[in-house]
Amino acid sequence: MLVMTAKIRQVRNSARCPRGHQRRDVIHSIFINSSINQFALKKKTFAVSYLDNYGRLQLLPTPVISTLYIIIMHLMRLCYCLGTLLPAVRSFHMASPFATHRVSRQLKRTQLQSTSLPPSGGGESNSSPISLIVKSEESDRQNDLMLGEDSGMFNWSNEKWGALGESGWLTFFAAVATILTAVAVLWIYPATGYGDDFVSFLENDVAHGNPHLVTLAFGIIFPIVHSGLASLRPLGEKIVGARTWRVIFAFPSLCLAYSWIVYFISHAHEGFQFYDISQIGWVHGLAWIINFTSFLFLYPSVYNLKEVAAVEKPKIHLWETGIIRITRHPQYVGQAMWSGAHLAMVGTSFTALTMALLVGHHYFACWNGDRRLEAEHGESFLKIKERTSVIPFQAIIEGRQQLPKDYYKELLRAPFVLIAVGSIGAYFAHPYMQAGAALAKNTGLVPGGILDGIFLEFN
Repeated sequence: MLVMTAKIRQVRNSARCPRGHQRRDVIHSIFINSSINQFALKKKTFAVSYLDNYGRLQLLPTPVISTLYIIIMHLMRLCYCLGTLLPAVRSFHMASPFATHRVSRQLKRTQLQSTSLPPSGGGESNSSPISLIVKSEESDRQNDLMLGEDSGMFNWSNEKWGALGESGWLTFFAAVATILTAVAVLWIYPATGYGDDFVSFLENDVAHGNPHLVTLAFGIIFPIVHSGLASLRPLGEKIVGARTWRVIFAFPSLCLAYSWIVYFISHAHEGFQFYDISQIGWVHGLAWIINFTSFLFLYPSVYNLKEVAAVEKPKIHLWETGIIRITRHPQYVGQAMWSGAHLAMVGTSFTALTMALLVGHHYFACWNGDRRLEAEHGESFLKIKERTSVIPFQAIIEGRQQLPKDYYKELLRAPFVLIAVGSIGAYFAHPYMQAGAALAKNTGLVPGGILDGIFLEFN
């Protein structure tokens, strides 16, 4: 049993809400046990206290309702600004001397099409940002090859809960809950899972207590499992089917990713300290912006969440719009941004090695991803490859890629809003992540797991 000392502190939050209203005082129930981080819910308010890696007590009062209100207000203001500024920028661009010849071509095209049906998509839209999120609109794709898919398309009216077993959101949440429960029971929870046994094996038998060697081992094992299973996908789908292979691929990847993340959080400040600029305000602000932006690159998989959970048949998509116009490998760019921002905040040798391993894996994934796309889509991918680049904006600068005048329609879509909200939530969840990592570290090894009986029968 853990002996916890309860302390009641009254924290006055003097920050003012919008419209000048004063937030009420809140009572935070703080539970502290050496380096084990705990949190409590009291009066609709989370009070988080934790000891950082330097042994300093940190207190982060986060009123839930106020935080959600601020997030929603900022998103609404962002959408309003986009809806206000983008038409003005587009008007300025069309009025510039460089656009005169383009206007002439558009006038001629309009005259030729005056007796025909209007093209689908790409027209001027009076839709509000919210309506574009609820129902995506096509951008002007007249300069595209039309060989790839329009990424991130979403229509709220087409989404259904459906019955269990159908391709609806009820089945999606049931599938996600099932796989996460399996990960929790078979890997995360020390009494039944084997994650602690695996980490203990790396720490004691492989690295002999050196955290740098442990993260190096993770940096070798995870790419082999993750990219290896992805490369075996064509063969695996022929044997067990696309949906079953997705589960086979996802389970070990989730387990290893969880263990590596938890180990990184627990040991981020270990090793040689090159610098410590985390207390400089503008550095923290810049790192936050880079981190937030990186998630918009990192997760194009949310373009179809139902495929991620194998509710719909997973496919190897060939995207032609959206973030792909900026970089053909957004996950590599996003990982490089995320790693650079975290390394700027935590300048230790352990963090530097971990970030290098993550970026190196994603750099390899650029080659491996191109190889898999070519095998799946052949000439169509090669043509799109010629019009895109790995380095952000390179193809645009070289004239191989043209952004449509209403490019904002390809970004102001539901998947990107989901990523933005999730990224903000992940930022506020950092103390809870540190709490969980500290709890796992202090719990240590609980030998064996729920499948021990089965293994003993085979032996």
